[in-house]
Order: sequence, then C-alpha cells, then structure tokens
Amino acid sequence: MAVNKTKGLGRGLESIFEIEKVHLPEKNKKRSLMDEVELSKITPNPNQPRTLFDEDAQEEQAASIRTVGVIQPITVRKEENEAYFIISGERRFRAAQRAGLTTIPVYIREVDDQTLLEMALVENIQRQDLNAVDIALSLQRLMEECNLTQDSLAGRVGKKRSTVTNYLRLLKLPAPIQLAVREELITMGHARALVAVESEDQQIALLKKIVKGHLSVRQTEDLVQKLGETRKTKKNPDDEEYPEEYTRLVEKLESFFNPDISIRKNAKGGGKITIDFHSDDEIKRFLEKFDSIR
Repeated sequence: MAVNKTKGLGRGLESIFEIEKVHLPEKNKKRSLMDEVELSKITPNPNQPRTLFDEDAQEEQAASIRTVGVIQPITVRKEENEAYFIISGERRFRAAQRAGLTTIPVYIREVDDQTLLEMALVENIQRQDLNAVDIALSLQRLMEECNLTQDSLAGRVGKKRSTVTNYLRLLKLPAPIQLAVREELITMGHARALVAVESEDQQIALLKKIVKGHLSVRQTEDLVQKLGETRKTKKNPDDEEYPEEYTRLVEKLESFFNPDISIRKNAKGGGKITIDFHSDDEIKRFLEKFDSIR
C-alpha cells in the first residue's frame, strides 16, 4: 500500500513559505531571488533548531546528490561581503559538502533577524523526521522569542492547539525520558502517557520497563492507568477517620506526655501508638510522671 508522505508533521516546504508570506510584515514581503552560490560562502545557522543529524541519512542524501544534484534549493539570507546565512536546508547543505560540490542552488530572502529565526523554526517543525522533543523545543522557542501565545503559535505552524500543547508537555518530562525520545528508544505516544505520572521516580521506572520489555504505547497507557488506580486506593493514614474512642485516648495521652502522640490502625484491627520524644531529659520526665501516680 502506498504511503502518502505529504501527511504527517507538516505540509511541506512550499506551504511553509506560504505561511511566512501570510504572516510576515509588509516590509519583509520581498520576492525570493534564485542563484547558484559557492558553498564556502555559506554559513549554517548557529541557532539551528535541529540538534541531531542522522549520519546514515546524510550519506544517503549525499549519494543522491552525486547522482542527480541538488533538486530543491536551500534558502539563505545575504550578508555583507558576499556571505550567506542559511535560513532552511542545512541538511542539503551538509550533504552537498559530503558529495564534493562546490556550489549549490539557493533562494535568497531578505529578512530581519526575528523573521530569520521564525522561518528556521517553522521550517524545522514541519519536517516529518524531526523528533518530538526537538519539535517541542522549537515550539517553545517560537513562543518565547517571537512572543506568541499557544493559539497564535498553532495557527502559525498549521497545527491544532491541542497538538501544540501535547508537544510542549513533553518538556516537563525528566531528561532521561526526553533523551529516550530523541534517540528513538520510545515514541511520542509513550512519552505522552508518562506525562500523566506524577512521580519522576515512577516515570523513570516505567521508562525502563518500556525499553526493556519493548512495550507498545497501549501497554504503557495501561500501566499508567493501573498505577493511577493503585495510588487512588491507597489511603493516607493521616486522612483516615478513627472512632471517637481513639481520639479520646490520644487526648489523654497528650495531656500526660506531650502533644507528639500518634495512633495507627491496621487492616486487621490492631495498630500501634507512637510517643515521640526529643531528648534523654524528656524520658526522665516521663518516668517521674509514672512514679508520681503510684
């Protein structure tokens, strides 16, 4: 069965630039120029949202470029002294270097620093092969550095607000879980299930079970649900209501010893009474009280 690769995380580079044309200020709506530029004059974006580049994929792309060349130009901004700054297409740029090319086709866009950042982030978010954590980081950067709300961000990247929210929640997970997503040990579905677990220790413990047992997302969701049900059925002893006799006993003991008295009842009907003390002198005072009632 054929797979439609136009669906997924994004709508393709062309629609990305259509987004930019809609949202850019009037002063930035300038037509792109097409050119062939020397690779040595092009500088990658140091704020590139993508942090991981798959070596095997890069080599495959380089092999393709050696055969048919660079089909889709990269997008750059022209700097001073005939230098160029990559807006989008760093993977193609890297692959062209591997392939031994000296020049590469480019679209030259005239944009300011703010728009440059926004275009780079939006382009990366739309990529199908970008891991969920890097997408979440890019969304967060768009919100913080471009002063966007979740609603406006959702409209900007062409996603539902709930989708944006789900990505951003991943950033609340402990670092080991985020790393597992980035290294494809677990999927976004696994990570989303773990967000519902309150304890970080339990999240890490579940992560180990998922990886070791090769658990599916559904199995992970079932584990999280059972964990939640177990937590609800466990009562905090401090919240348990005891009969009036227990309360009266504690009050009498407190008047005789000190206010640090606790009583616990177990499921079998028994229990224990705990008397706290803070020093050896306090023990001596307890003994003196016992002697006084003989």
